[in-house]
Amino acid sequence: MSTVATSFGIEEALQELGIKELNKGTSTGSNWFSDGDEIASKSPVNGELIARVTSTSKEDYEKVMSAATSAFKTWRTMPAPQRGEIVRQFGDKLREKKEPLGKLVSYEMGKSYQEGLGEVQEMIDICDFAVGLSRQLHGLTMHSERPGHRMYEQYHPLGVVGIISAFNFPVAVWAWNTALAWVCGDVCVWKPSEKTPLCGVACQNIAAEVFAANNLPEGISCLINGDYKVGEYMTKDKRVPLISATGSTRMGKIVAQEVGARLGKSLLELGGNNAIIVTPDADVKMTVIGAVFGAVGTAGQRCTSTRRLIIHESMYDKVKNAIVDAYKQLRIGNPLDENNHVGPLIDTDAVDMYQKALSQVVEEGGNIIVEGGVLSGEGYESGCYVKPAIAEAQPEYKIVQHETFAPVLYLLKYSGDVENAIDIQNNVAQGLSSAIMTNNLREAERFLSHAGSDCGIANVNIGTSGAEIGGAFGGEKETGGGRESGSDAWKVYMRRQTNTINYTTELPLAQGIKFDL
Repeated sequence: MSTVATSFGIEEALQELGIKELNKGTSTGSNWFSDGDEIASKSPVNGELIARVTSTSKEDYEKVMSAATSAFKTWRTMPAPQRGEIVRQFGDKLREKKEPLGKLVSYEMGKSYQEGLGEVQEMIDICDFAVGLSRQLHGLTMHSERPGHRMYEQYHPLGVVGIISAFNFPVAVWAWNTALAWVCGDVCVWKPSEKTPLCGVACQNIAAEVFAANNLPEGISCLINGDYKVGEYMTKDKRVPLISATGSTRMGKIVAQEVGARLGKSLLELGGNNAIIVTPDADVKMTVIGAVFGAVGTAGQRCTSTRRLIIHESMYDKVKNAIVDAYKQLRIGNPLDENNHVGPLIDTDAVDMYQKALSQVVEEGGNIIVEGGVLSGEGYESGCYVKPAIAEAQPEYKIVQHETFAPVLYLLKYSGDVENAIDIQNNVAQGLSSAIMTNNLREAERFLSHAGSDCGIANVNIGTSGAEIGGAFGGEKETGGGRESGSDAWKVYMRRQTNTINYTTELPLAQGIKFDL
């Protein structure tokens, strides 16, 4: 065990979460199996091996699907409020495990410990939301055009929900999907990122404890592990009516084609190229706070990270200088040390991508005003620590149009009114999160209007990052169009049915059609 792991209580956290040196990577609940290839989880914090997980074979997957499809027949018949009670217990168990799970998230993924705790809190919050939702899975009633008839609609569980999650939120996104799917009566099969498999094992251990305590069958919560080939088991499987996939746009297009070919449903949460517009009426202090956290939080590895700052020419120098000064105060280092603001990137491949982005912006004519670079020496042995960088650029640069999953912020200048800034913001392929900093009511309302931001999330006087679970989360265009978490996102996990009941002794047809025998 490394010095970092010992000093910050990682060893104790792993024990509390049931993580071993070698973990079976396939589970139907309390039943763990698989002897496939080993996946080594190394911490980006220090490059040390944390533990290993065995991957899921096709035979293992079939065992999982057999358990899941069987469990669904039982789980769907349980009244939704009773399913909500199970989710409530799961949320309480997460409260007990919040500190160790938050540490594991931080150590395996690299985000700050506070962000790790925040991610577990998101899991708890969505459980609370789902518990209330379990008594509100309502449809509508409609008036029939035929006398003595009643019409209404209701929602039924879909079946097996397949979840493919990304490394940057290794536990919360699974919970967003799972908590809602469970109260809707679905069972779940989860493939976590192969970069953060231990978080998946830990969550499955917690869920399995709750289901076992309630004498519920194996298969309501299932785990599979491996690379994209394991994900393909689900995307090609007609027994999985819904695939919820979070990751890159490239990955999402592949998933959409595979699932669409069998006429399944996809819930896609893909890339973002998020911007904050800064108008002449912006509060500079608030702008700096929102922009800096949005750009460097999770080392720029959030789908909602701020990539572009679109600043009015009259405010440009003032905002630029304030942002540059703020970057001088950033502390980069071990994310378990709460004095640090920025942890490592997930791996050295991400570091290479970051370096290429900085080279490309210069090649295209940009000007780097806060130098980037890879950190080395004591505390940076993993090779995954980089300096958050800022570059002045033009909106049309190819690298500005591209999502770089790293702490690189582009400053863009606009002139004229806010419509020009909105045009710049919208002129990218992605459409996840957006924000405007202004104290001008007309500018704010213009940004939120039909002709304003084309993103799934549009904020006023807060940044692009840090969504609450109460609202539906997701974006448009190459972000995929999916919605998770709050509002009425639950409907995607269910099938919709329209019912007409005739309580007369006659059989009139709709639209007044006559068919006499």
